[in-house]
Amino acid sequence: VISVLLPNMADFDTIYELEDEEDERVVSDEHLPRYCPEPVVMRGGGHITFGLSNRFDTEFPSVLTGKVAPEEFKTSISRVNACLKKNLPVNVKWLLCGCLCCCCTVGCSLWPVICLNKRTRRSIHKLLEWENNRLYHKLGLHWKLSKRKCESSNMMEYVILIEFLPKYPIFRPD
Repeated sequence: VISVLLPNMADFDTIYELEDEEDERVVSDEHLPRYCPEPVVMRGGGHITFGLSNRFDTEFPSVLTGKVAPEEFKTSISRVNACLKKNLPVNVKWLLCGCLCCCCTVGCSLWPVICLNKRTRRSIHKLLEWENNRLYHKLGLHWKLSKRKCESSNMMEYVILIEFLPKYPIFRPD
């Protein structure tokens, strides 16, 4: 009776490949198009010092409706503005001092301003990374400080880019 159910015990653990007679084209996930809207660009709303604005507008972009609460958005922008408000007045004082002494120091008096501006950008990067880890990555968004060309001139400015993270098909088998 057992020999009828399992005719050959040696073939019990053997794995056989199934051959499809139909079309065998397999499409990997890498080639599937993923829809990601264009990133939202938040331009500075104040005076620009070395490409960095002294504040960003807290107006909620309509593109983010349904993605993030307006209150959370305003809180995040307010944190960035607080960081700028804390650091930029010191930069402006050093900039004025550096401009006054520029002729005597052959431009070396501007180095403190450049270093302070870099420190301000780094603190905003850290703040945005903290915001991303805390909230925005869970919502499918990624905030970053990015350098872009000004629309009105050839100068560069720093803007906040809000990128949409691509959605991965979790129900598709590996």
